[in-house]
Amino acid sequence: MSPKIFVNLPVKDLNKSVEFFTWLGFTFDPRFTDKNGTCMIVSEEISVMLLMEEQFKSFTRKPVPDATKGNEAILSLSMDSREKVDQMLENVFKAGGKEAREKMDYGWMYGRAFYDPDGHLWEAFTMDVSAMPQA
Repeated sequence: MSPKIFVNLPVKDLNKSVEFFTWLGFTFDPRFTDKNGTCMIVSEEISVMLLMEEQFKSFTRKPVPDATKGNEAILSLSMDSREKVDQMLENVFKAGGKEAREKMDYGWMYGRAFYDPDGHLWEAFTMDVSAMPQA
């Protein structure tokens, strides 16, 4: 069995986060959803637990950083094509998200970055490893 990854992110407004990520095409597992959080399905192996800040705090002794003031992680999603990367960003804009930086285009790798409603930094990218320059 392949390992699965569950990324846990603190959110201030669960409904707003669900609405935002629904615009991006993600679905949620109702078995792991209540007033404290939800499980966003990214793929068969990857889920993101969007947890209300108070629930998130119960899992750590450290303070929860304000993602609008600093980055605790960059969550990168691979896409099948440049068109899908650009479509993801169009959906981000429709959902009220903001682009985080200029497009990254190395020819063999293309990516764009955005902030979700809580300021978490996400990246959508595509790459063709066979076209990657050799060292």
